[in-house]
This record gives sequence, structure tokens and C-alpha cells, in this order.
Amino acid sequence: MRTHAARGAGGLARSGRSLRTRRTDRVGLLGTVALTLVALTACGASGGDATSASDSSAGDELSGSVTVFAAASLTGSFTDLAADFEAAHPGVSIDLTLAGSSDLATQIVEGAPADVFASADAKNMSTVVDAGLADGDPVDFATNVLEIAVPPGDPAGVRDLADLADPDLKVVVCAPAVPCGAATTTVTEAAGVALTPVSEESSVTDVLGKVTSGEADAGLVYVTDIAAAGDAVEGVPFDESAEAVNTYPIVALTDSRESDAAQAFVDYVAGPDGRAVLSAAGFGSP
Repeated sequence: MRTHAARGAGGLARSGRSLRTRRTDRVGLLGTVALTLVALTACGASGGDATSASDSSAGDELSGSVTVFAAASLTGSFTDLAADFEAAHPGVSIDLTLAGSSDLATQIVEGAPADVFASADAKNMSTVVDAGLADGDPVDFATNVLEIAVPPGDPAGVRDLADLADPDLKVVVCAPAVPCGAATTTVTEAAGVALTPVSEESSVTDVLGKVTSGEADAGLVYVTDIAAAGDAVEGVPFDESAEAVNTYPIVALTDSRESDAAQAFVDYVAGPDGRAVLSAAGFGSP
């Protein structure tokens, strides 16, 4: 598994695809006929069991390198999910590209090679769907809400969203085009709070980085980012966060060269095993 930040569409190169070949020994005509008769007899005797075994082995034969474009807020969860998926399918490698959803959607539309897109909101997923690049309908797999991140000990004494309007406070938020930025606009308008941020970042992880590095007194990030940061920050919940619940959709892409493996990863993320990992990270159910 490889993990990296997104780059321009021209700077992304698809890794080589692994191929499996199987060679079949020649057998004599009589041996072939005999084996065929045995196989037909076995099929007639076992019925559904034979079909089940075939389905199971087909899953194990997945192979190739799958490039997954995923929202930055999914970094920890998708790193775990990718490792688990690779363990279950040794022939598949998952290459994670993590960045703001708006940047990823733009790169996909501009031709960046990707097999799967997981967005932090429906708006940026629609950009990819409207361009005819989604292979099927996106599936909602998680939800998330905002929380205020502050340095350990909360030296600025931030207690609620209204405190972030203090002009002496260095506040960092996501840019409006990014899902966490759109959510920030929604909650501040609902609360009637006007912010004067010292910077607007292109991803939620960049906002968190400003707080953990001491460059900001507070930042608006997702509850999952605060959980993943451990002791590096503290979280300050606020009631208005319920006004902006982000729903995360995922979809395989039409230009994928590994469509079977790509769809299998989508199904895994949206399935019970994927939901368990996401829930442990603090994500809500869709």
C-alpha cells in the first residue's frame, strides 16, 4: 500500500499492473474425456456447494494496483482499510491519494488516473458523476460533523463557537470550496457568528496541522480528526455542528483498469467490516 498527497493531474502516473498467468499441461484425449466426466458427475452431485466454492475462489483471484482518491479526513481510516483489504486479497495493492475533495474531483475530471473516489460530501462527488466518470451510483458510507480543535490545555479559553469571533484569536478554517469549509460556512451562519480567520486551508488536515504546530489558537475540523490526533489537540464540541452533517459517498470510476478490484474495495468500505473501522474512528452511519 502506498499513501501520498494529491498532485496535479499530469504528475500522477499509474503504477504497473500485476498480471497472473496460468499454464495448463496438455493431457491426452482419453484423459480429458475422463476428467470431464468426473467433473460433470461432481457438479451434479454437489450442486450449490460447487457454485459457492467457485464464488469464493473468484474473490481470491482479484489482482492489480487500485488507486483510491480519498478525502483527507479519511486518512487514518482508509490507511487501515487498505491494509485490511490487501491482507484479504494478496494480489491487490491499494494506492491512496489523500487531499481535499474539491482538488481530487477536479483532478479526476481533468484526467488524473484513478480507480475509486471517496468524497467528504455529495457536492464534489456530483462533479465526478456529472462528468460521466462514475461507474454506477455512489454509495454513502459515513457521516461526520465539525468540532473546534485547540492546543492542549486550551490556552485561549475557547468554550463555544461564538468565542471564535474574538479578533485577537488566531483561527484557521478550511477554504469554502472544501467540504469542511462549506460546513464551516453553514454552522457560522446558523449561529450568527462572523469569523476572521488568519488562513483558509485546502484540506482539513492542514487546518489541524496549524493548530498542532502552534500557529493557530483554534481551528474548525471534523470530530474524527480530533480523535485521530490524540493528545496533540483537544476538542471543543458546539451545538451548531448539527446544522452541517457531511455525508461521505464512494464510487468506482469508469476509467479504472482494475474494475473488479476497484468495485470490491468500494463494497468493502461500505460493508460491515468497513463500517466497523469507520465507526471506531468516530464516523457516523450514513
